[in-house]
Amino acid sequence: MKTPVAILRTTPGTVLSDYHELLNLAGYQQHLDKTADTALKVNISWHFFYPGSSTTPWQLEGVIRAMKQDGFDPKLLHACHNRTVVIDAHLGERENKQLNVVEAHGLRNVHLYEGEEWIPVRDAVGDLTKKFLTLNEVYPQGFSIPKRFIGENIVHLPTVKTHIFTTTTGAMKNAFGGLLNERRHWTHPTIHETLVDLLMIQKKIHRGLFAVMDGTFAGDGPGPRCMVPHVKNVILASADQVAIDAVAAKLMGMDPMSIKFIRLAHEQGLGCGDPAKIEIVGDQEAAKQNWQFTGPFKKMTFASRMQHKIYWGPLKKPIEWSLKTVLAPWAYLASVAYHDTFWYPRFAKTRMKDVLQSDWGRLFSNWESVKPDAKGYPDVGSAAPELKRSSASVFFRSWKLLATCLMEAPEVLTLRKRKMAAPAGAAAHPGHPCGGADHEKHHPHDHGGGHGPHAGH
Repeated sequence: MKTPVAILRTTPGTVLSDYHELLNLAGYQQHLDKTADTALKVNISWHFFYPGSSTTPWQLEGVIRAMKQDGFDPKLLHACHNRTVVIDAHLGERENKQLNVVEAHGLRNVHLYEGEEWIPVRDAVGDLTKKFLTLNEVYPQGFSIPKRFIGENIVHLPTVKTHIFTTTTGAMKNAFGGLLNERRHWTHPTIHETLVDLLMIQKKIHRGLFAVMDGTFAGDGPGPRCMVPHVKNVILASADQVAIDAVAAKLMGMDPMSIKFIRLAHEQGLGCGDPAKIEIVGDQEAAKQNWQFTGPFKKMTFASRMQHKIYWGPLKKPIEWSLKTVLAPWAYLASVAYHDTFWYPRFAKTRMKDVLQSDWGRLFSNWESVKPDAKGYPDVGSAAPELKRSSASVFFRSWKLLATCLMEAPEVLTLRKRKMAAPAGAAAHPGHPCGGADHEKHHPHDHGGGHGPHAGH
């Protein structure tokens, strides 16, 4: 049997009923256990709103409504967020209007780095670690994963976009921040193999595994942040994380099997990356589209060029070592300074202009006031969409984030801990949600972290 991937065209007026149809076309009720807790893994690739970059509010709304309509207990559903030192998840869930949806449905909102217990991966998956392609070499001392994930369903909520490290990013990449709680940037030289290892872990620990991808906006260029957004009006769903990423890549005009993480996962038998062996259910004509995206490498930003040189180019030997030491925060500061204080105020408004004038742009702009019916949003509002954050407000908010990411950098926290710890190790970490001994309990291997100069989730 071919692997099914569901795809539909959608509009604001039908998006809610379309998501319900989409999930059932992909057979999600056969893949998710209704008696288990279900994590809705939200994607925040930038804490500022940028079309195509992060989970859309109608994507989250559509999935929650569909699950409730099909008998999933809302008490067993929760939004799920990870944290990095360059992305503020709390700001992001507000700016991207995801928090509005979670609160409107009364769901729990779980931030994995705040009070959640993390356990050694070997305790969770046992001998599966012997099959890892790269993580044993990257983390010879091991690493930790969230304890709460074991036995949970997880529904990934990515968007269709390109990525400067992995060419495209989607369902498989969405697990990156949630499963690795420290030194994530250490994996960048072998990022494709890392995504395959993480999919192995997910298939072992989760009760059910599913992905719902929003392509109402889609991003092309040096993603997942500094992209050219386009309105594409498609949504996708599948229980096969490899297949849904393959179909998204094909829509963007790429050969899925030429993308290393898709090919490796296919060869490992973790899913289907070959379009010829994927069954399209839903809108067959929509799946035949070729958007002819230029991809992430032809018009790279200064930051993305430097990242490539550090991880795979001439700067690897002289610089990469610093990202594994207490010097690593220089990279976090550089990422925030470039993306938030320079690129966003200078380029975002121009790049967003056309898509903000679309129905989806107006729906986002007027999200707090529009009233849905059973199918979707018949009236998306008349208010002219605009970039609400001025250059000055972005600049000052970014400098505040710069200070936060420096103080919260795992390398700095570790250094502060050594200086401040009492004999029993009970000294608190100012600003850290766990603090002192609790920090060790919840993050037993937290000696690195974040995405370094990573371009987002």
